[in-house]
Amino acid sequence: MKKRLLTLLLWATSLGALAAPDPALVRQLAADDNSDKIAAIQQLTAAAEPGTGKLLQAMADDSLYVAGDRLFVFDGEKTVDALNGEAAELPDGAETITVNNRLRGELANALAALKLFDADRAVRLAAARELQSQVGAELAGVLAKARDQEQDAEIKPLLALAHAQATLQDADPAVRLAAVNTLAEAASPAVKSLLLPLTEAGGESDEKVRAAASAALKSIERSLAWMDTLAGVFSGLSLGSILLLAALGLAITYGVMGIINMAHGELLMIGAYSAYAMQSLFRAYFPEQVDWYLPAAIPVAFFAAAAVGVLMERTVIRWLYGRTLETLLATWGLSLILIQAARVLFGAQNVEVANPSWMSGGVELLPNLILPWNRVIIIGFALFVLFLVWVLMNKTRLGMFVRAVTQNRAMAGCVGVPTARIDTMAFALGAGIAGLGGVALSQISNVGPDMGQGYIVDSFMVVVVGGVGQLAGAVWAALGLGIFSKLLEGWAGAVIAKIMILVAIIIFIQKRPQGIFALKGRFADQ
Repeated sequence: MKKRLLTLLLWATSLGALAAPDPALVRQLAADDNSDKIAAIQQLTAAAEPGTGKLLQAMADDSLYVAGDRLFVFDGEKTVDALNGEAAELPDGAETITVNNRLRGELANALAALKLFDADRAVRLAAARELQSQVGAELAGVLAKARDQEQDAEIKPLLALAHAQATLQDADPAVRLAAVNTLAEAASPAVKSLLLPLTEAGGESDEKVRAAASAALKSIERSLAWMDTLAGVFSGLSLGSILLLAALGLAITYGVMGIINMAHGELLMIGAYSAYAMQSLFRAYFPEQVDWYLPAAIPVAFFAAAAVGVLMERTVIRWLYGRTLETLLATWGLSLILIQAARVLFGAQNVEVANPSWMSGGVELLPNLILPWNRVIIIGFALFVLFLVWVLMNKTRLGMFVRAVTQNRAMAGCVGVPTARIDTMAFALGAGIAGLGGVALSQISNVGPDMGQGYIVDSFMVVVVGGVGQLAGAVWAALGLGIFSKLLEGWAGAVIAKIMILVAIIIFIQKRPQGIFALKGRFADQ
């Protein structure tokens, strides 16, 4: 009995909140003219009385009904009178209030404005962000009230910007000038489009406001240009990370065996398809753990690509050492075989590899600069793989043998280094690293049989520019090539940027054939 009384008391309290708004304005929500409805929504929002948010939310949800001069809120189970908040029966013939797209836009802004007074900080922050575009002058009073009450250091500037947008068309030039000065601090394309009409006499009559708008526009354009440059650098780093993973394996195999492996791009493809296979496996047998398919795909991709690399080296490449042209043609044939095998196994069309939920979204550093989590994680993954390769090459016996064979194969064989076995292990290692690059590539690009073709030339350019067999050179060349490619693409387009980079590399090789970092050793100097 006590529990029932408590429930009724809480219900009556919530109903009483609906009675607070002006009854005349509540009735106006059912007017025939949409302009009258909008006026009622704006006035109810400006008053910001308790219960207004529930009432407008009911209207947005098509739960507000009208019967004669009475309005009701029906949530599917209970009905209450919209004017006094008392429980009621929904009359026969009651009709829902029609809400078109224009009204829904007004309701969305009104509900966001009313949420600015919510006790939950997260709700207020989300509402303030929602009001950063398309803010009407009717919300100026509510925004000013919320701005003056807000104490949070992150929310208050957002409210100031929203209020400035709302007062940008105010009749008082001093108010418009203050709004322009406030908007000058926000470097975003939306604010730029708002200020652009105010720089001309047709859009702004006051000379001081026009001058302030012009100065603010120039400041915003400089900030946007700077942020575009930073975004290009970040995109270049992510592209350079993929090139680094592709070129690390190529640098090892080319440095040890001196072969031109035209099938190296298909080893990337094998790694990407390994990620797709693990995703399909998790979806079929472990649907609740599907977000963890990517970590599981990393060792699978490494060993799958390494196994294919060992098979290539043992069956074809081993018999062609020292015959560069024959090796190039043979590996090109192997690449065609691998592409056709992928088409037979997975189909000729691209397959979908989704980002796990923990790689979705991004971090917003600036209004026009968002770093996607998938690219941030790929950069970190590439650096981690680079660290492991450095440890392997400099702190292990295998690495010492690889470096010895790279510098002087004949002398390494004379002192007992098993050069044939090192060739196989180095090729497997390089192929496995390429497979890891394919896993990373699957998170930002399409996965298909031909995906590796677009990276083989860039990978060889990284190896040649960085220096044969030099990890440090591969790092600098990959990151530099990625960054300059993205920056030039934004300036001259993708095709012209590719040509310019190729010309620059040809000139660089003419001046420094050994690359950025030349091999050290008696054999390398001969």
